[in-house]
Amino acid sequence: MTKKSVSIIDYGLGNLFSVKQACISVGLDPIITSNSIEILKSDMVILPGVGAFGFAMENLRKTNLDKTLKTFAQSGKPFIGICLGMQLMLSESVEFGIHKGLNIIPGKTKKFKNEIDEKSTYYPVPQIQWNTLKKSDSIPQNNIFDFIKTGDYMYFVHSFYCLPEDDDTVIATTKYAGVEYPSIIQSNNCIGIQFHPEKSGLKGIEIYKKLKLLK
Repeated sequence: MTKKSVSIIDYGLGNLFSVKQACISVGLDPIITSNSIEILKSDMVILPGVGAFGFAMENLRKTNLDKTLKTFAQSGKPFIGICLGMQLMLSESVEFGIHKGLNIIPGKTKKFKNEIDEKSTYYPVPQIQWNTLKKSDSIPQNNIFDFIKTGDYMYFVHSFYCLPEDDDTVIATTKYAGVEYPSIIQSNNCIGIQFHPEKSGLKGIEIYKKLKLLK
């Protein structure tokens, strides 16, 4: 059986090698690349990322990867954005100014506020911790995330969260600093994951296994 080829996008930001190792561990065939030809012929794209939205988009535009990724997203093949990669899929961010994103999934990002709740719990920004998922009631049957249960823990590192325009894209949410925000979104072949599945134990690796089922 031929392994699915995966292009992990190299644009100068992100934990590329841990994503690659997670792909290898579940039987995918990944490469780390910034080559448009390789990207467009691959079966799947993963856009990881850790860092500033504006700097990331600048790097993507310098190499015309923004256009390549938009073209790939329109191909119908699986496009996965992880952490900053999920945010880059949206229309814009307000991180250190207003920056236009890839606009693959309409929406924007917003920053967490440092909060102290009624129990005097302090919520530092960025969120760097394990946190739970709340599964959406409207998740489609046979969706690759249907194995997720409310209360499952995943590992998060981020200061901004996503607000897609279409609530029906939300597969799961997470609560932090008084905000319940989307932690998994999906619009057709395009999926955004705010946490790091490759750092989230067996449940996170299960997501990589499920990616093999996408067509």
